[in-house]
Amino acid sequence: MDAPVIHAAENGGREPSKETDFTATVSGSKPGRTVKIVGNPTIRLLVFSSLYPNAAQPRHGVFVEERLRHLVGSGRIAATVVAPVPWFPFRHPMFGAYASYASVPEREERYGIRILHPRYPVIPKLGMSIAPFLMFRALLPVLRHLEANGTDFDLIDAHYFYPDGVAAAKLGIALNKPVVVTARGSDVNVIPHYRIPRHQIERAAERTTAIVTVSSALKIRLADLGVNPEKITVLRNGVDLDGFQPRDRVAIRDQLGVVGPVWLTVCNLIEPKGVHITLAAVAKTADVTLLVAGQGPEEAHLRQLAVRLNIAERVRFLGAVPHAELCQLYNAADTMILASRREGMPNVALESLACGTPVIVTPFDSAGEVVGAPEAGRVAKFRTADAIHAAWQSLLENPPEIAATRRYAEGFGWTPTVRAQEALYARVLGIWRGKAGCEVAP
Repeated sequence: MDAPVIHAAENGGREPSKETDFTATVSGSKPGRTVKIVGNPTIRLLVFSSLYPNAAQPRHGVFVEERLRHLVGSGRIAATVVAPVPWFPFRHPMFGAYASYASVPEREERYGIRILHPRYPVIPKLGMSIAPFLMFRALLPVLRHLEANGTDFDLIDAHYFYPDGVAAAKLGIALNKPVVVTARGSDVNVIPHYRIPRHQIERAAERTTAIVTVSSALKIRLADLGVNPEKITVLRNGVDLDGFQPRDRVAIRDQLGVVGPVWLTVCNLIEPKGVHITLAAVAKTADVTLLVAGQGPEEAHLRQLAVRLNIAERVRFLGAVPHAELCQLYNAADTMILASRREGMPNVALESLACGTPVIVTPFDSAGEVVGAPEAGRVAKFRTADAIHAAWQSLLENPPEIAATRRYAEGFGWTPTVRAQEALYARVLGIWRGKAGCEVAP
């Protein structure tokens, strides 16, 4: 049986205010059930995720922050973020990514939201199997200290199932709080291939009050792991339709100094993102310029590959690009390429579409949810350079209008997701509180 579909409503559908009760109508397995939170409707979240931006890693987990910003912006959600980072004592660049962890501040504020970055130990080689336990042991006193000093919260909202979701499930039991875990991609597509983490994910799923996935494909994957599908709600990522929109493409191209067909890829430069496949596709496609926005351990290898393929003069490695500047790049491109082995619901694809730029994606599980119409772009038949080249030729033969691609993206605005997420929280609190402080209307 499918999970309930959740709709937010109050006073006949009007926007709830801070002076009125917040109601969630839950339809699905039990049609017509209404969960009503009595009193102050503000729901207080403890957002828990190691995937969250910080001063040293401003692009890290930006998709989690984007969702939270829109939730808090509704006026009905209050949040404190606990975004733990691995403990590492040295900041010297020779230590690579670990050095950036040492540079993360203990606390900071972003967009008016308070964020704490407590440390948790990581043990090399043994770390994967015991990471949830180490995270739980390090974070339990932190959360107890928050409660003791006036930062109370109604529920734990965890993002990424492993190790974060597993640790959050343990924290919920210890603190007697309901837990919602959001699965986002490799946490359920890849990590369950390892026996011990898979077992921990399955146990955590049993202990949570509700589970969210950002795509239907991830829901199916969790169900395949034995998770009760009635517990799972699909809430896709939204896109900032104000921050990402069509702009003057001619002026932007002139500013960037690009001519002819332009491809763009925005991702971490790691093997699963498939930039090496995109480079091979460029080599098969005359006159195309490729803009690569991102950084990562594969950058040197990818630069060498571009030289070997004799396309170095047609590839620009731009490094890490601030999120606010990506709109310009999307508008400069004729298509955004995402050659990933797997994805949850890729924000970069939605941002590109919001700018009116179609995308070409390889056939990962949720590809059809991203490119659901011709005006959105093409899904390559295979994860190969030849297939990407063929998808590009198809796009050239029947290019969508910028306005049509933008209209498609407007179906991914944040408002429906925010309202459904609020209603889910209300339902979770109704289940958790029972009759104490909560009315359940038949």
